[in-house]
Amino acid sequence: MKLVFIRHGEPDYANDSLTEKGKREAEFLAGYLAGMKMDEIYVSPLGRAKKTAEPTLKIKGREAVELEWLREFEAPIHRPDRDEETFSVCWDWMPSDWTGYPDFYDYDKWMNHPVMKEGGVGREYERVTRCFEEFLKDHGYERHENLFLAKAPNNDTIVFFTHFAVSAALISYLLHVSPMILWHGMVALPTSLSILATEERRKGYASFRMNAYGETTHLYMNGEPRSFAARFCECFDNEGERH
Repeated sequence: MKLVFIRHGEPDYANDSLTEKGKREAEFLAGYLAGMKMDEIYVSPLGRAKKTAEPTLKIKGREAVELEWLREFEAPIHRPDRDEETFSVCWDWMPSDWTGYPDFYDYDKWMNHPVMKEGGVGREYERVTRCFEEFLKDHGYERHENLFLAKAPNNDTIVFFTHFAVSAALISYLLHVSPMILWHGMVALPTSLSILATEERRKGYASFRMNAYGETTHLYMNGEPRSFAARFCECFDNEGERH
């Protein structure tokens, strides 16, 4: 089974939609995906993900099933570098504030930091991954320690139109790694594809392996620059780049 996670196009967060560039990205994505096998298609309930899916669904003549747990990962925190009145997303820390805490690299301990506990981040992660676990079980793969029992192995391709942080959380569950590593060390730019496939090297036991992360071939093919959304300045003195 293949799982394809697609991040929404360049966002207009104020209106929960897409910028004009984001709309172009979604159209180019649809052309790229026109020939892709899609057995099931799911979408986040948020507008920017739905807008991204629309051109692909139109080309395919399909409808997507909305899943609540595909919405962007929530659980606001009081980030260490900001005042106590300001809430921030839990998946964007200053590197100097999280890299010195060894437990953040541990799948079983990353949510134990006092800031994460205060924000209920672990509870939200467990809720979202539990929904995902039930989804996988319904599709033939049941979690067994750090592997999956292939109860009904299949070659289906399942596509999710969703968001950066929640995709990273779900992928971290599949790979049994701390989501902090994916949230801060990897980036899936707007309309990028991340693909994981099962490998059943011993009959009845499967693991997931990433075939692609943050792929943006459809943008290169159409001469469309990649959006800077989700990235930060390459050098601190670079003007015009997000700090």
